[in-house]
Amino acid sequence: MNEDLLGAILCTLVLKGEAEAHHGYENFSNGTLGEYSTYFDCETDTHVYEFGLDKRSSFDSLHQVANAAKISGKTPAIAIIDTNRTEDRFEMQVETAARYFGVEFSTYTVDYLIRVQMTDYLRNYPDPTPASLTR
Repeated sequence: MNEDLLGAILCTLVLKGEAEAHHGYENFSNGTLGEYSTYFDCETDTHVYEFGLDKRSSFDSLHQVANAAKISGKTPAIAIIDTNRTEDRFEMQVETAARYFGVEFSTYTVDYLIRVQMTDYLRNYPDPTPASLTR
């Protein structure tokens, strides 16, 4: 599974947020006010999340979530998706930077996310009580 699919599982099933939330913003560039847009990995009622795998590519997570928090006015958080069940140097560096700047940080394993996806229907199953017993 790739980061996009795992992020969608994490956002919608675990965090109960909106995946790939789209936001517009204005910014001055070369003396001209321009309109731009960006996507957040996940947005909940209170937080914006940036997801990353436990790889070097996650080093930009702090930058991205700080920008998302400024645009949305919500609390920034970073979630790393652990693919090898080991805290390696990349995870440690992202966590250290996040905590240093007061950004919430969490880690989820790939196995956990797949298990949540596979069993979601069991948690959201309708009440099995027959209508005849509710009278």
